[in-house]
Amino acid sequence: MNAVLEKISEYRLVPVIKIDRVEDAVPLCRTLKEGGLPVAEITFRTEAAEESIRRVYKAYPDILLGAGTVLTVEQVKRAVDAGAAYIISPGFSRQVVEYCVLNNIAVTPGAITPTEVQYLIEYGLEVVKFFPAEQAGGLGMIKSLSAPFPQMKYMPTGGVNAKNILDYLSFKKVIACGGSWMVKEDLIANGRFDEIRHLVSEAVALVARRD
Repeated sequence: MNAVLEKISEYRLVPVIKIDRVEDAVPLCRTLKEGGLPVAEITFRTEAAEESIRRVYKAYPDILLGAGTVLTVEQVKRAVDAGAAYIISPGFSRQVVEYCVLNNIAVTPGAITPTEVQYLIEYGLEVVKFFPAEQAGGLGMIKSLSAPFPQMKYMPTGGVNAKNILDYLSFKKVIACGGSWMVKEDLIANGRFDEIRHLVSEAVALVARRD
């Protein structure tokens, strides 16, 4: 795996964040760092995403910052220019994957079928985002895919929470999980960063139990 994915595998958990107001980005990521989880996937679901990434990168360049829900090459360029170190997509876009591979940008596209996994192996990728994880068969499906594709590793996202994350992390082909239960939209919108810090700290302690 490349250095970015190696680092993600050390954290084991990637907070998946939807930011509606740019001014929330820096205090939120400061809270993640204070809670012991200096990693974030800021999703391109809102107009605030690009500027949020830019501000967080400027304020905390040591945070492992990525862009999620990236659907186009144009979004890849904007995210990387703003400071994103890695790109995550919900599905497989040939254009996005080819651009990232050619430009040495860490990319983790979504894949839930044997065909998608096989395509991504052909591009030399070692990790895919298994999304939506729970709805697509969960850990059982990941184990089934691992039989014909032993070289592929997974980052399940979608329905992952404090109750099931250790089950996912117990399987050696899962490098980390994406989750949003500790960074819920209503907590961000209401500036409840102390509560987020507490939830993040709990999540960090929880995933540490995998050992």
